[in-house]
Amino acid sequence: MPPPSRRRMLELPAVCPCEAIAPAPLLASLLALAADVAGLRPADAAALPALRGAARKAVRIAGLLLAFLEAVAASAELPGDDAVLGLSELHVALQKLRLLLADLARGGARLWVLMNAELAAAELRVVLGSVATAVDVLPASVAGAGAGASAESRELAAMVSRHAWRAAARAGPDPEDGRAARGVRSVLAGFAAGVTPDAEDARLVLARVGVDAWSDCAVEAAFLEAEMLERLETGGEDDNDLVLVAGLMAFLVYCRVVLFDRIDDSGFSSGSSSISSKAAASAARPPARCAPAWVSQEALQCPITLELMTDPVTVATGQTYDRSSIKKWIKNGCRTCPVTGERLRSAELVPNLAARGIVEQLLLSRGVPLREPSASSSKHRCAVDKTDAPFGAAAAGGVRLAAAFLVARLSRGTPEQQKKATYEARKLSKRNVFHRACLVEAGAVPWLLHLLSSADASVQDSAVAGLLNLSKHPAGRRALVEAGGLGLIVDAVSVAARVEARQNAAAVLFYLSSSPEYCEEISRIPEAIPTLVRLARDGAYRGRKNALVSLYGLLQCPDAHGRAVSAGAVAALAALLGPAAGDGADDRGDDLAVDAVALLARLAEQPAGARAVVASSELVTRLVDFLGEAASRSAKEHCASLLASLGLHGGDKVLALLGKLPSLMPALYALIADGTPLAGKKARWLVNEIHRHYEQRQPPAAAPEHAMGDRVIRV
Repeated sequence: MPPPSRRRMLELPAVCPCEAIAPAPLLASLLALAADVAGLRPADAAALPALRGAARKAVRIAGLLLAFLEAVAASAELPGDDAVLGLSELHVALQKLRLLLADLARGGARLWVLMNAELAAAELRVVLGSVATAVDVLPASVAGAGAGASAESRELAAMVSRHAWRAAARAGPDPEDGRAARGVRSVLAGFAAGVTPDAEDARLVLARVGVDAWSDCAVEAAFLEAEMLERLETGGEDDNDLVLVAGLMAFLVYCRVVLFDRIDDSGFSSGSSSISSKAAASAARPPARCAPAWVSQEALQCPITLELMTDPVTVATGQTYDRSSIKKWIKNGCRTCPVTGERLRSAELVPNLAARGIVEQLLLSRGVPLREPSASSSKHRCAVDKTDAPFGAAAAGGVRLAAAFLVARLSRGTPEQQKKATYEARKLSKRNVFHRACLVEAGAVPWLLHLLSSADASVQDSAVAGLLNLSKHPAGRRALVEAGGLGLIVDAVSVAARVEARQNAAAVLFYLSSSPEYCEEISRIPEAIPTLVRLARDGAYRGRKNALVSLYGLLQCPDAHGRAVSAGAVAALAALLGPAAGDGADDRGDDLAVDAVALLARLAEQPAGARAVVASSELVTRLVDFLGEAASRSAKEHCASLLASLGLHGGDKVLALLGKLPSLMPALYALIADGTPLAGKKARWLVNEIHRHYEQRQPPAAAPEHAMGDRVIRV
């Protein structure tokens, strides 16, 4: 099983100091650790969701331990080598205590801590027992029993040992913790039976853990979702905690949907999905440690992409960028610093651990774990796919009740209630397959289609995004088509109020075009293909990308080729192969060019499409250049297929044109040697056809040197 991308809650790894470490630096490190733990104020401990009394005692013990260590450090005689073992054990115990208290105070994990209060109490008992044992085994010269020790250190050592042993014996959840946890289990049992819970019971639980706003609820749910997906990514689908995580997430989703009438999120009014994509952008209660107040979020954005850096690195000029962004910049041949314009003397990228730590604290304060840069998006998608079945009856019942409530609001609610319901449907269907199935089953699709005509742009935006999420589910696609929504989606591509809504509508068509039956229905809509062609020609990067993949799906239907040619698809795709196709310093232009070549290759499979491509000799020349320039094997394969189709349908005229292009033959021979099997097959056929054409048209001796070389080579 691969290791998890981060430390899980209530797992307390610690690093044991080196056996050869000197007592002085070990004592200095212990002082810093004890000061760190003792720095948790009593008011902070009182705000914990569980174990408040036990946490306050642990903090007081850390304060006593700090005073004892300060007395030892101030004594005339520093600890000797015989104290290293005891001090090392104390160091390990303090590391664990710091991690445990940080977990208890972690923002976004309050409900999870409440439901795991017994486990946390058990860990606290072990840690406090370790502290007491470590103090007891310290040599007499350190613990206060020796002749050189002060009376103060002797008294402090005895107090630490006595209080730690007593706290270890009595550490446990508060009585209120048990009542709140039983309330949650009662609600989950009701979910499993399909019973709507009493709203007041749910509110009492939320009040106990300090969740008193929609944004708090969203942050808690985002944390649990991250926990679930990580367990699924790392193969932990049999984890006993998974059913509890899913049930708690359903509880929070239900509370967020039903109990809160107002969404206190700046992204809600604008229709943004900021919370669903990165969890809360709202002011959730910070944990004991959060990003420094003097650091602005803008300072943590990569200057190239303007997105939050997840793997910050520093270049030779001292500027910091996200690793993936600056690597693309350098790969594209730019050897200057994007900010200062100075030439980079070295391409070395040094990890900026300080910036990474601040970003991690910022995300954790919002209940979002910082994923490791190596975390694969395909693993994440695989984890999402594993959520197609509910993990436990409670999770299934809670989500079904929330979905039914949402559909009732979509159909009969006031305009404000409909606005919130569309946003909730969009958020609920974002990353969980079972949630999508529940919304489709509850009948959300027809009402979301109805709200596409809303005069409120944010409602329209959320409705399109929700339909996009539901169209990823087979039942959602079926419900959309049966509700007569194809024409409405096509209209949204061109007339939706916001650019994001138009882009999402085009993506809906992509998912629908995966079915040949739906593909034919879409292609028969007169405006469908022309609308996508206009978006591919005039849209922003994401809109173009969605339009291209949707057109590629629609061209499964032979009848769609002629409509695409008539709509000007060839000219629009040719423009994406031009030098100004990119959108910035990254490789978006190359990405669109590859998609354009793939789409041209599909168009050229039919004679009408091939004739439209051949009509522009400039385009043919650019395609040959692209074959030599393309970096990926798949791009070369698409280009080889396209040129072979042109040769097949264009006849001798096209073969003559291709034979005159000097860069074609080396590129084709390179494909035959190193390309994919399909690319090699297409290249071999094209080479032989060009040779055949010139053998028939003119004697070999008269063949142009730049076209055929000194002799013909059959392949």
